[in-house]
Amino acid sequence: MDVTPPKRSRPRIDRFAVFWASPSLVWQVAFFVAPLVVLVWMTFWRVKNFKLEQDFIPDNWIRIFSSGFFYDAFLYTFWMALVAAVLITLIAFPAAYALAFIASPRTRTLAIVALITPFFTSYLVRIYSWQIILAEKGIINGVLGLAGISPVNIIGTSTATMVGYVTLALPLVLLIQLFSLSMVDKRLVEAAYNLGCGPLKTVFKVVVPSARVGLVIGGTFAFLFAFGDYVSPLFLGGSKPPTLSILITDQVKSGNNWPRAAVVAVVMVITLMATLTVMSAVAYRRRGGAR
Repeated sequence: MDVTPPKRSRPRIDRFAVFWASPSLVWQVAFFVAPLVVLVWMTFWRVKNFKLEQDFIPDNWIRIFSSGFFYDAFLYTFWMALVAAVLITLIAFPAAYALAFIASPRTRTLAIVALITPFFTSYLVRIYSWQIILAEKGIINGVLGLAGISPVNIIGTSTATMVGYVTLALPLVLLIQLFSLSMVDKRLVEAAYNLGCGPLKTVFKVVVPSARVGLVIGGTFAFLFAFGDYVSPLFLGGSKPPTLSILITDQVKSGNNWPRAAVVAVVMVITLMATLTVMSAVAYRRRGGAR
């Protein structure tokens, strides 16, 4: 009796799906993978007489990683981005919760339109507006002066940089949280109330776990935006202390040293990709730690 197991058939390739997926794949290869490869390659070049020369030497990596200012900039940038992610998530959640569970459909629609509107305005213009508000003779200090309070120095501080980060990422994070909370099964919330849970306990025991993916992804986007931002640290923070994005421009201005700037850029890309990978795993992890 022949007991030979049947041969497994090869999985068929869906040509229709491949056809529609190919433009996106080509785009990613042409405008992300290829530039990233060139960027990594550039880190091994050298600058001689203010001119780039193709080479393959590790000097740029050694110089950057042996410099204390690089580690200071990295830790400051990472810390500021982490604080921004937590702060923006905490600010956005109450508003997103109110819109998802309390507000009427009409109010929710108007709020979504209001949250989308800032994306129609240049981020740089919004930062310049904050300069007017936070300046030494700006609106905030003008109001404090009327109250008899001495002016507060805000521009050129980490606080001003954080204001820029919130301006950049808050609308998007709030939208992500709103869409995630809107998908929460309202019957679970009603069941929690029927079982005697108070509003606060229901939020942390039912709503937050059910909307975990959106909350984590929203916070991750806030971190990514803040970590790579250049405008806020420059125009609001005054580049003191410098972030990694400002360190890149400093390296370019210092002897046209593009290879060292490329090293900093590659470190930023690796950090962002690692953060996104870890947070995606956290967001989509099943309860109990099972994958």
